[in-house]
Amino acid sequence: VAAAAEIQLALQTEPWPTPGPIIVRLALHTGEAELREGDYYGRAVNRCARLRAVAHGAQTLLSGSTYDQVRENLLPGCKTEDLGEHRLKDLSTPERIYQLIVSGLPCDFPPLLTLNSRPNNLPVQLTSFVGRESETAEVMRLLASPIGGKVAGVRLLTLTGPGGSGKTRLALQVAAELVERFPDGVWLVELAGLSDPSLVAQTTASAIGLRDESGRPPLELLTRHLAQKQTLLLLDNCEHLVAACAEVADALLRTCPRLQMLATSREGLRLAGETTWPVPSLSVPSPSSAQSGEANLAALGQYESIKLFVERAGAVTPAFELTAQNASAIAQLCHRLDGIPLAIELAAARTRLLPVEQLLARVQDRFRLLTGGSRTALPRQQTLRALVDWSYDLLSTPERKLFNRLSVFAGGWILEAAETVCADDPGAGAGNLLRSEEVLDLLGTLLEKSMVVAERVADGTARYRLLETMRHYGLERMLAEGEAALDKLRWRHAEYFVALGDQVAAGMHGPDQVKWWGRLELEQDNLRAVLEWGKAADAPADRVELVLRLAGSLYLPWFRRGHGREERQHFEALLAHPNAARPTRARAQALFAVGSLSLWQDGDDALAWKTLNESLALAELLGDTHSMANARHNLGVVLQNRGDIAGARQHHETALRLTQADGDPVGIRWSLEDLADVAAEEGNIERSLEIYEQALLFARQTGDLHAIGSILQSKGALARGAGNVESARALIGEGLGIMHRIGCWHCCARYLGDLAFVMGASGEPERAVRLLGAAEALRERTGIIIRPKASAVIEKALSDARQRIGGAAYSDALSEGRSMSLPVAIEHALQPTPPGE
Repeated sequence: VAAAAEIQLALQTEPWPTPGPIIVRLALHTGEAELREGDYYGRAVNRCARLRAVAHGAQTLLSGSTYDQVRENLLPGCKTEDLGEHRLKDLSTPERIYQLIVSGLPCDFPPLLTLNSRPNNLPVQLTSFVGRESETAEVMRLLASPIGGKVAGVRLLTLTGPGGSGKTRLALQVAAELVERFPDGVWLVELAGLSDPSLVAQTTASAIGLRDESGRPPLELLTRHLAQKQTLLLLDNCEHLVAACAEVADALLRTCPRLQMLATSREGLRLAGETTWPVPSLSVPSPSSAQSGEANLAALGQYESIKLFVERAGAVTPAFELTAQNASAIAQLCHRLDGIPLAIELAAARTRLLPVEQLLARVQDRFRLLTGGSRTALPRQQTLRALVDWSYDLLSTPERKLFNRLSVFAGGWILEAAETVCADDPGAGAGNLLRSEEVLDLLGTLLEKSMVVAERVADGTARYRLLETMRHYGLERMLAEGEAALDKLRWRHAEYFVALGDQVAAGMHGPDQVKWWGRLELEQDNLRAVLEWGKAADAPADRVELVLRLAGSLYLPWFRRGHGREERQHFEALLAHPNAARPTRARAQALFAVGSLSLWQDGDDALAWKTLNESLALAELLGDTHSMANARHNLGVVLQNRGDIAGARQHHETALRLTQADGDPVGIRWSLEDLADVAAEEGNIERSLEIYEQALLFARQTGDLHAIGSILQSKGALARGAGNVESARALIGEGLGIMHRIGCWHCCARYLGDLAFVMGASGEPERAVRLLGAAEALRERTGIIIRPKASAVIEKALSDARQRIGGAAYSDALSEGRSMSLPVAIEHALQPTPPGE
């Protein structure tokens, strides 16, 4: 550290000739390195290089490990500044970074050039990126960098290759290296868990953070958002959706001139202007050197495949290393596996159980076909299949049974789901039953053998998944057991997620609603799989009815989270199924869901009226008072939209009587809110406020944060209308804070607009314009539309503000608001009025 300070001081004080001083960036990291042939190698050296790469000229950085060594013993005139945790571009876990500050040297620098510096959703990788230096450089060269707002490189670059060849990992590394070159973000779109081609655009929008609550098609939402943005999109695992991915990519590239796309697929998308780039296998020793084992271990250790094997084997067996005794076996093993990264990682995971020499013998037995002819003449997929066969044969009978059954999950599972879906019924017939209490241990062994991947979700819960190749393999094994076995497994899978939907429905109006909404988001792929299974042409009536139950539980949380359009399509298809005509409660709920989404999402009052009346008639036939009340709630809203206030009141009052008879606090609160709205429409503000207070009591009783926020906003709007500015500010501000906390973005946009009107009325026109700008930007990002009446009110408010503060101040304030992040906008909205204003 003293040397670094001395270097920077010398460079700063040197009387450099024109064109000016030489400035350097320095980094210090402490760790173990290996001396080979006069130079140092190892992870610590690479880490230090990564740290140096994020610094600016004349800046000196210390890693956390170096800081720990020197913090108590810095030289006079030197100190450190904690720059916080940052993700370096190797996608590893964050690094604590400190800046060395030396008296007399510059100390103010722009933000570090880390992954934190640009918007992105690139995931942290738990393992290192081995090799691929030349491949990474070549892919980066092909993409090049946008220069002056114009794309200088390939617009669409597709990395092709077999499953397990490392396409995704290479693409992620390239995206991380390029993140600073794309000011509007680098976004990963994961498609492996998706089966419906029509959802490619929506999945892409969700990855960017766009929410479809406007009724606009997701592709239109994307093209509008990305039209002038300098963005890199990474579409991962396109092969099973290649036509849909090509359609989306073509539309985006034609309408978004500054957009670049990187895709991974087993085949190209076949678009004009596409460049395909085959991802090679990792470098392997030649057959002769693999047989003999090169005498120079250092040279042998430079092959990427051997580096990967040794590193991954060391992760499961810390004492493992490349030695003269095992070098030949490792070299032959990597050669036999064709340098395919997934194959090598699976083999390395077995070193806990078997020495390399025995692994090699098993590979030779398993790959007998590959030794009898030209290896390159066989499809790579068959090489991977042979590898999976080999890995599968190493499993015990119970492990195989669980692995096969886990393949029914799409997008992963939690332990409870595996125990419920995959275990045999206790009363099942004789034979080797898989008991639920065995699942945990068996899952652990599958995890150790790299057949299953584990990850942590936001709340700390452990979640598991199969690599997609493994999942398809497991499904084939299930099919080999017979259609009946697979159908039974899918029934259990569907029953589990229908029950989860019921839990969500029960909890979504309570204090844990955010937790349940988050769980629902994690299970999107599983829920889609259940819905697709229910829509199948050969689905019997009982299957269709089971899946229809998801309508009543999913429609509201999915709508609030931006999936309403997708859900409506699913349930419309289910309702049209020839085996869905039976008069059941599930059908009544599905009709209600479709009618409600037509009303709230698309503003299609005519379709909503028709479908909600069908739901009401069926509920009355069944004597289902809960479904009757639900239908009447929204039928009343349709009548309010039509101006029939008396008819609306009649529906809402009937719904209130039904919910009171059922003792349903959620339904009672909903009815009271409806009646308060009607009273306000009639001009009876005092009565409206009284009813809102009653509704608020029920909302607080159930802990429904969304309802509390909604009622507070409604009361605030009435206060604003009555000229009570301070009360309006407090009520709407509290509602805004709640909606931000639970992630209801369309409510946040609406409430920011409401507060802007309050600011305008209280003599703060510039702040009002900023908030209207922030609300407008949020609506654009999330795809929220507003009705013409509300739009006219906003336009008038903006026009009035422009006249009050002048065109220049107006433009500055609007621009400032549009550039605010949502947290900053909310903080700005909730600040008290400065004294004297």
